[in-house]
Amino acid sequence: MKKTLLFIGLVILILNCSERENSSELKPLLIEQLKYSHTDENWFVPTKIAVAGLTAEQSNWKDSTENHSIGELVSHLTFWNEMFLKDINGEDFSDFDMDNEITFKIYSEKEWKNAITKLDSVQTEFERIFENANDKQISNRASDVLTMTAHNAYHTGQIIYIRKRNGWWNRK
Repeated sequence: MKKTLLFIGLVILILNCSERENSSELKPLLIEQLKYSHTDENWFVPTKIAVAGLTAEQSNWKDSTENHSIGELVSHLTFWNEMFLKDINGEDFSDFDMDNEITFKIYSEKEWKNAITKLDSVQTEFERIFENANDKQISNRASDVLTMTAHNAYHTGQIIYIRKRNGWWNRK
């Protein structure tokens, strides 16, 4: 986890120090980071693998502290990824209540399956958008994408921790 954040920080530093005309070189990097935080395991487990095979009951489990459940973390990730997607698509959500606490939800079995599908579809849409983006769009959003993928990786690490703590992580 520390290596990932260090890597992302280094990438952001390099991006800020380099000329913006190099945005064509950014495109493969951004797509790679989007896939690493979504489907392609590299230095850390992506969200799609982290939530695979969990039941709604497991997703709603909480310890005795104020820590969030896996379901709440998925809800939170979906909310903020979707807000960024709306922003990229030019949608107006200025009157929307962006209270972070409302982003954490508990799910029934059907809602949990829909939540996983929605997170997957939002992350897939990001990959599609940036695969088709031009150099200006890439350079305008590079920092935002890297921040979002770091946010996803951070919360995915929490999901893995909860799974390991409860014996729900049986990867071989």
